[in-house]
Amino acid sequence: MGVSVVIATYNRLLPLAELLESLSKQTYKPTQVILVNDGGSSVQAAVDAYPELPIELIELQENVGHVEARNIGVRTATEDFIMLCDDDDLLLPCHTERMIANMNDADFVYSDVEIFHYRIENGMRIPTDRFLFAYECDLQAMRSFSTYVPSGSMYRRVIHDIIGYFDPYVHNYWDWDFFLRVAKQFRIKRVPTASVLYAFSNEGDHLSKQMNEKRQMYLNRLSEKHELGDLPTKNFWLLLSEPEVQKRRATSEIVWDGEPFRSRLAHIVMC
Repeated sequence: MGVSVVIATYNRLLPLAELLESLSKQTYKPTQVILVNDGGSSVQAAVDAYPELPIELIELQENVGHVEARNIGVRTATEDFIMLCDDDDLLLPCHTERMIANMNDADFVYSDVEIFHYRIENGMRIPTDRFLFAYECDLQAMRSFSTYVPSGSMYRRVIHDIIGYFDPYVHNYWDWDFFLRVAKQFRIKRVPTASVLYAFSNEGDHLSKQMNEKRQMYLNRLSEKHELGDLPTKNFWLLLSEPEVQKRRATSEIVWDGEPFRSRLAHIVMC
């Protein structure tokens, strides 16, 4: 069964190279890696460093935004299964194999993750601490707080033929919106293994660390679209401490040894 990996990237050469390093170590190899450069600086060095990966590079002449860039990528996918990944996250070697194994009785699968903070040293991200992000797949509770992390999630490509593509109207909440739309018509399954590493920089460069006025506007749009009512706008870490969220915490298999991923560009990329 073939897997199309879809990555949208914008000016993140170092993390992207580490992601490609993680893809090169998968026990179940992707048959198509679609890399959409969303009008950013060249990523050719990262592509050239991993000739064994079946990378199809799409160079956009202008920045269209991460949601549209992903849409361009998934429209290019040719395999029956699509796997999404953010350009600064990582997949542990067993990840793709475990996702495929769980597609037999599901249309859409996602795994647990470990959130890691890091510092940059000698051209690679060095983990400084880690936090398990694992919650039961409660479809009703997902309407108030999403515990779905899109990186590493896998689904049948035909889903797009039926419900359409990612919605740029909700912008940062495209993933939550997509999950809710999929849940209405398809079988969703959580895989209780923390085989995705979600990067969260201590310097604050990860988009998910801020909630500004535009984010509130997009959250309101999501709420109106799905009739979710008033959604909490607290800091991410404060939301995790809410009793309703705490009740959903789940056990998960930890598979990461805590070691960093050293890419083949580490000796030349120092930022």
